[in-house]
Amino acid sequence: MGNFFKVKLSGLIIVSIFVILIIFSGCSQKEYPPADLVLLNGDIYTVDPNNPEARALVITGNRIIAVCKKDKEARKYIGEKTRVIDLGGKFVTPGIIDGHVHFNRAGALINDANLMTVSDKEGLRKEISRVAGILEDGEWITEGLWGAYEQWALADAGEKKSEKMELWRPSRYMIDDLTPDNPCFLCRFDYKEWLANTAALKAAGLERGKLKGMEIGKDGKPTGIIFPASPAFDRIRKARKPKSHKRLLDENRAALRALREAGIVEVHDIETPSQTKRFIELQENGELTCRVWLRPDLSRGAGLKEKGFTMGLHPKTKEKDIWLRYGALKGYIDGIMGTHGALFFEPYDDQPDNYGHWRRHTSDDPGYKNGNMEKMYKLIKVGIEGGFVPNVHAIGTRGVAEMLDLYERLKNEGVDLKGFRVIHAQVLRPQDFARFKALNVIAEVNPYHISDDMRWMEERIGHERCKGAYAFKSLLDNGAMLSFGSDWPGTSAALYFMHPKYLIYAAVARKTLKGTPEGGWFPEQRISVEEAIKAFTINNAYAAFEENIRGSLVEGKIADITVFDRNLLKIPEEEILKVEAIYTIIDGKIVFEKK
Repeated sequence: MGNFFKVKLSGLIIVSIFVILIIFSGCSQKEYPPADLVLLNGDIYTVDPNNPEARALVITGNRIIAVCKKDKEARKYIGEKTRVIDLGGKFVTPGIIDGHVHFNRAGALINDANLMTVSDKEGLRKEISRVAGILEDGEWITEGLWGAYEQWALADAGEKKSEKMELWRPSRYMIDDLTPDNPCFLCRFDYKEWLANTAALKAAGLERGKLKGMEIGKDGKPTGIIFPASPAFDRIRKARKPKSHKRLLDENRAALRALREAGIVEVHDIETPSQTKRFIELQENGELTCRVWLRPDLSRGAGLKEKGFTMGLHPKTKEKDIWLRYGALKGYIDGIMGTHGALFFEPYDDQPDNYGHWRRHTSDDPGYKNGNMEKMYKLIKVGIEGGFVPNVHAIGTRGVAEMLDLYERLKNEGVDLKGFRVIHAQVLRPQDFARFKALNVIAEVNPYHISDDMRWMEERIGHERCKGAYAFKSLLDNGAMLSFGSDWPGTSAALYFMHPKYLIYAAVARKTLKGTPEGGWFPEQRISVEEAIKAFTINNAYAAFEENIRGSLVEGKIADITVFDRNLLKIPEEEILKVEAIYTIIDGKIVFEKK
């Protein structure tokens, strides 16, 4: 009998083990369903403090379903239809989010004239020839902004030519043979001179004329130079043919291509209504390869509220949308450093009577004269009532201080300041660094400005004030959150690159593209690559109120991923400028793959 029970017990144990194996076998099938995309053999920086490094990622649909320390863990998710990419040790980060672009202008500097670095005949002809080859006959070639780097060369660290130098001046004869069928109306970077080719003069009926505002050469004929605010200028402006809808869409497509080739998955765009319509069209056509967080002007808050729009809603459907949606409202306090317009408590060193200027919102807005911020306060309050947060441009020490004062007033009234930003926060007083953390306000900064603006910063505001310029380390040391944005494509006086390598290099090295000055400009303000990547990813997701679903490589988050050809955390700083994106993945789909 004892043996019988022993045999029976042994049988039950065997059966039980068999049943358990079957159960666990079934669980195994459920635990490792075939994925859509598996990335193996990567050097992955997740920006997740609980799991900062990984080797492989598993993606199903638009979500990350596994972040794996070893490739063998990810291989369990590979099925017949799974796309598997061996990254060969390439560097992976969360998708790069550019926190500040002017998208509607970016494509124009790709498909239209970009003369910012041009100050000679050869450069002019090369660029105009390129653009004429893109456009159809009859299309106008416009803007250009020639000479922006004539006095201070691109990538110089303050080495400028003589102030008494005679600026280069083009003539229509330099480009007439290249543009017989494309009228040109090109401007100098300061808009004080324009160049009209013969085709443009003919379109305006001025090829033989001597209307006021036209420069006449020694031969008695127009040189093509036109001066603004003149009858000749108005005549050509009225004759100028607007860009066709197709041309504008082509410019948008060029900008989208540039963004995905740079590894950028989202932009926070300074919105214009006409561009928003094109975004909608591109999305409906399946051509929107970058997420867009739209930032309308602060003055439009009341109108958007009346129409039922709020933050996070699609500009056409009014439904929640993760690709195209309204974000914050963009306001302005002051001008920019490039035109001596940033607002300071003390005057500019090179213009002793100039303190900068208060910025106007609309054509009938007198601005905030004598520091009266009541209009700004009322606009922000209306926006808050409509469900929008403010992101306000403030550059000079007074501009930033005035904005922080206003935010402090709102906080004292009980307003939650999450998502509120000071855009640029370019030059700060020592006492203002700690206020960002105290108020929970984001410092939205533009690192590449360092590499470009150091050309003339110390001449304009002096060495002492420059200690607080682009002072990212001081902001971080005082607990502030940094949001990185490129300000692409730049201002009329400066060309800003949007590829993340330029911004990271500027923040980490604080040098020009030529690698000067040695040791960096105010090197005590250098930050780490890790801090820079964080400002480009999880911080910008937080700034858009989406840090719980995006911004880091965590199981369950949306699969927005950038893959670079070398590890930014390990290479020497001078090699950062050689980094290229090789994969851009948005919503789990590969939108760019470097061949």
